[in-house]
Amino acid sequence: MNDHPTQISGQAGARRHFRHFDLVMAAFVAILLLSNVIGAGKVAVVDLPLLGAWAFGAGILFFPLSYVIGDVLTEVYGYAHARRCIWAGFAALVFMAVMSLVVVALPPAETWTGQAAYEQVFGQVPRIVAASIIAFWAGEFANSYVLARMKVWTGGRMLWSRTIGSTVVGQGVDSALFYPIAFLGAEGFTPELVVQLSLTQWGLKVLWEVVLTPVTYLVVGALKRSEGVDVFDTDTDFSPFARAPEGSAGQGG
Repeated sequence: MNDHPTQISGQAGARRHFRHFDLVMAAFVAILLLSNVIGAGKVAVVDLPLLGAWAFGAGILFFPLSYVIGDVLTEVYGYAHARRCIWAGFAALVFMAVMSLVVVALPPAETWTGQAAYEQVFGQVPRIVAASIIAFWAGEFANSYVLARMKVWTGGRMLWSRTIGSTVVGQGVDSALFYPIAFLGAEGFTPELVVQLSLTQWGLKVLWEVVLTPVTYLVVGALKRSEGVDVFDTDTDFSPFARAPEGSAGQGG
């Protein structure tokens, strides 16, 4: 384990094989899918002092973890590797959405009585699914881009400033896209309510990032020491559609 990681450029990082990258990517995609399958299907309520009953989507409990892992990916492995993970997550979300529609639409056996409950949990409104996928894609790329740029600007110092700053931008983009696309014009959703929901969820997600900052420091520090390098995206092509550089052997984005 290297206590003083070597600084390398984004292009060099994109070509490098990392020992823990696949595990971090798997965690990123798993949390993303679980938040949409388990979290999105339930509206919970808690009684808060002075505020009373407060309803919230259960996905808020762990969906922001995907942004924390996204920060770790960009900070440790560079934008090119984070780009690969975002596309993997995007593909997984699309596949999950399509298969959910197919499975729900399959005629149930006469002896199976769970169709109504299955439809309630896994039946997805296409508009909301599309909003979720679009918002994820744009928000994650905004988050990763801002963090990578801020890392170069700060010379790798003040990790908290770029994890929180990138989340402010990324989650802002996510919320600004998801709620209008999913609900604007729908019955019961006035423009004022859509704005309120967007701002509330944005604030809660940023708060999650702030609370988890100590954990981010621990994970980032451990991974950098284990990998032995610290990637700075000084020469990176930040296009979401950029090809992997030669010699990356599938390890870069």
